[in-house]
Amino acid sequence: MNTTRFIPLAFCLALIFSACSATAQNNSTPTPLPSPTLIPTPSSTPIPLAARVNGEGILLADYQTELQRLQAAQTELGLSLSAEEQRQKVLDYLIEEALLAQAAEKNGLTADEAAVNAEFERLAAAQGGAAALDAWIVRNGYTRESFRSALQRSLSAAAQRDAIAESVPTTAEQVHARQIMLLDLGKATLVRNNLLTGSDFLTQALYYDPVTGGDLSWFPRGYLTVPEIEEAAFALEPGQFSEVIQTRLGYHILYIEDRDPQRPLSLDARRVLQAKALQEWLKAQRANSTIEILIP
Repeated sequence: MNTTRFIPLAFCLALIFSACSATAQNNSTPTPLPSPTLIPTPSSTPIPLAARVNGEGILLADYQTELQRLQAAQTELGLSLSAEEQRQKVLDYLIEEALLAQAAEKNGLTADEAAVNAEFERLAAAQGGAAALDAWIVRNGYTRESFRSALQRSLSAAAQRDAIAESVPTTAEQVHARQIMLLDLGKATLVRNNLLTGSDFLTQALYYDPVTGGDLSWFPRGYLTVPEIEEAAFALEPGQFSEVIQTRLGYHILYIEDRDPQRPLSLDARRVLQAKALQEWLKAQRANSTIEILIP
């Protein structure tokens, strides 16, 4: 059986909340109810902060609210995270949203009042009316004004995520590969020796995987969840097969059926590459930003 799965990298921030979540989606997807990651205005009495991102504060109250949401979702979905894992997930979410919103402002992507009004009305309709949304606002520790500010931040961050996603090309170099996968090194070595002496790869592949014949289909760099397979595949030319490759799944022999320098990406492949682009962008932004964690 073919077990080299094409599992997308997570394009979303790794958080699950009961009422709202940050997701990397296209513009057609409704924006989730936002997190109250508001920046405090100057005051004679310092407002408690959970973190600062490039000098902008994330309120301690907002952190605590998000932590409660994560804990509630965890119970509902049967998840189990340690206190430290919960803390880190919430901090990562709030910090990354702040980085996205800051970039949106620099790039002229900040949501304007009309966009905020339209989204406010859409959310009200989705909640069952203005009264239901007002109840959600109060229940989650907002005022109408603070909710609208948080909504603008959420929309701005989503616009920046969309811009990152759209920067990923629609075509890429791809290979069409097959594999023979075995759990025993000795058997894999024997199969490869048979191939060296003229045995047909497809015949062997169908013997060990009668359903798909080991077909991995077309894929670009950055798509597979097993990097050793991907690296070997792009080192081969059509008609060539690989050495025995050991991975966490077993022992593999690859065969390249075809190669295309600019093949249109499948919807799933582009989503995987978009998720990877987002994570790489966030990693670079964090490395070049001043981030202060102010809670123990």
